[in-house]
Amino acid sequence: MRRRTRIRTTPAGQVILALTAAGSVLATPLSPAFAAPSPAAADLRADVDRDGRVDVTGDTDTAGEDSWSAGRGAVYLPNIDDDTKRCPVKGPDGRPLPDARLAACNDASDKKVNGRGDAADLARIRSVPMPDVASGAQGSVQVTAGAKYTRVFLKRSGAWVLLTPDTRLSAAELRSGAEFGVEATDIIRDTAKWDGRAVIRLTVTSAERTTSDTVTLRVAPLLTHHHLQNTQQVMVTKVPGNSPADRPYRQFVTNLENEVRRAGITKPLVTFDKYGDIWAQDFVEPAYVSMTGPDGRRQGMRVMLRSAQPDREAGRELFEKVRGRDTGVVQVSGVRDTEEWTLNSMGNLETIPPYTHGGRSFPAGRIIMGHRKDTGSRPAQAMRTLLKSQGLQDPLLLDTSWLGVGHVDEFVQFLPADTPRGWRIGVADPQAGLKLLRDAQRDGHGRTKMFSVPGLGNQPAPRETIEQALASRHFVADNTMAAQRIKANLDILKRETGVTDDEIVRVPALYTREAEMSAGDGQDVPVPRLTRMGADPSLVDSLGKYGQQKWLDEKRSGSAARAAVPTSAYVPGAVNGILLARDRYLAPRQWGPVIGGKDIFTQAVTAAYARAGLKVSYIDDWYTYHLGMGEVHCGTNTLRDASAAWWKSN
Repeated sequence: MRRRTRIRTTPAGQVILALTAAGSVLATPLSPAFAAPSPAAADLRADVDRDGRVDVTGDTDTAGEDSWSAGRGAVYLPNIDDDTKRCPVKGPDGRPLPDARLAACNDASDKKVNGRGDAADLARIRSVPMPDVASGAQGSVQVTAGAKYTRVFLKRSGAWVLLTPDTRLSAAELRSGAEFGVEATDIIRDTAKWDGRAVIRLTVTSAERTTSDTVTLRVAPLLTHHHLQNTQQVMVTKVPGNSPADRPYRQFVTNLENEVRRAGITKPLVTFDKYGDIWAQDFVEPAYVSMTGPDGRRQGMRVMLRSAQPDREAGRELFEKVRGRDTGVVQVSGVRDTEEWTLNSMGNLETIPPYTHGGRSFPAGRIIMGHRKDTGSRPAQAMRTLLKSQGLQDPLLLDTSWLGVGHVDEFVQFLPADTPRGWRIGVADPQAGLKLLRDAQRDGHGRTKMFSVPGLGNQPAPRETIEQALASRHFVADNTMAAQRIKANLDILKRETGVTDDEIVRVPALYTREAEMSAGDGQDVPVPRLTRMGADPSLVDSLGKYGQQKWLDEKRSGSAARAAVPTSAYVPGAVNGILLARDRYLAPRQWGPVIGGKDIFTQAVTAAYARAGLKVSYIDDWYTYHLGMGEVHCGTNTLRDASAAWWKSN
């Protein structure tokens, strides 16, 4: 229990000193008036033990009320959703608002409590009732730290009233105990500017005596999802039109809807349909903030973290369509033109599930991001600072120098497991992919077509054979290099997490240089590519308005400075799929060599996931995402269950 010194002045000017400690009272009578009741000191309480109740009668919410840790301390939410959908997306002239104006509006920007939904987002603090306070007593509340980012409301006559420096609590409110609601106006973006703490002080003046008490709250950390959180909804871009180029996208969405239903997900797809950016994984990372609400249940808010690509228009639809009740949007500022554009796509951000290893604990999981070790290029500093400043998911960088797009989702994933750890690492295995081809060639199938995918419109089916692929100029060397780079990254993950070889799922894969590969007969075999790199979508070719392979200029992609040979998936990358349920995985259709009536890559991929306890279904993404240097995961996104307490291992 906190130690308090209480001083009371008697009408005769005599003083009584009472020292309360550990539940005992030491008192020295200085006059006959000692027997009179002493007025209580100011006592402000917050939900320190995070049970959803503010204890004003016991001491469960007093220990540690002036400090904060990952496991204990009062939490308050950044109130950045739009519960009543009041935020405009167009100006009075009907024109779309600029990005900064879109981001500036949310429930914390109007200094009001907008109904019950908004009230539920307020963390509660209370003053302990002072039944014996004098009739002329007054109280005031001040935010002494974090005031720039914190707003406090007083519940008065059933309504929430904004507290200002001039607000005074009446004697009646002090006697009954006052209830306050606290909101943050933003997330933590940089601990060097604000560490997320708010220190709130209650001051009570009564009978020429002033006492005060403080509590400390910290804004809930912004956290990214991991794969131990169940999928609740799937997001995808819906391409309008019915041209030959559009039809594969429309069919993909239809097939995706069917697979989502089969996995037991009842909520409909969230579809982006305004800006035509097919990479739904890349312009947003779904995240969340949460605390224990006033009723003891988890009070959470989805936060759509927009990619650090200010010129990527698709991120605007997060404000225009997705933001609403219990859903906010965050975008970063201060992104430099010199920072590599593609590394800032959110397919380059994944999350290791919760773990403890080497004296470090990550109860909410840990972020991984790719960087170009060969050239020193990293994701935007502003985004990395924001993520690290949350204090719980310290981003770990992996080397993606060897990949053209450079995203971690191209070679690694995390899968639920019925093991003490609770999860495994899934990783692409180019050596296993090469072995499949070599075994097929050894068994006399070298002239079998490498791919079984049919042509589309004026796009012919791939012509190369297994033996041509193996004999091509760079193919084997590039896959050997890819295997070495993947192993180096896997060694980092094993060192950081403690994962062993027995906890790794190796999934057959193959990579190739982006633009073309050279066949064994000396002829160039083109591998047409759309681009996940952000090339001008106005390019028109046989596959429609999304454009074929086109490197961005050096300013945006940094490609001219790369030392490694950039590669991308040759066979559709199986690890680049969606975990729809704990035991159901949706992979890109492999379209590999068919031998004896069976696709040898499909068989091998299915077997790899089956050994990990997962049932695999397949969806065709060849003419949609695969030729664009991405796969199913790149073209979709997931909203996951965040109801569990982030301060406990999930």
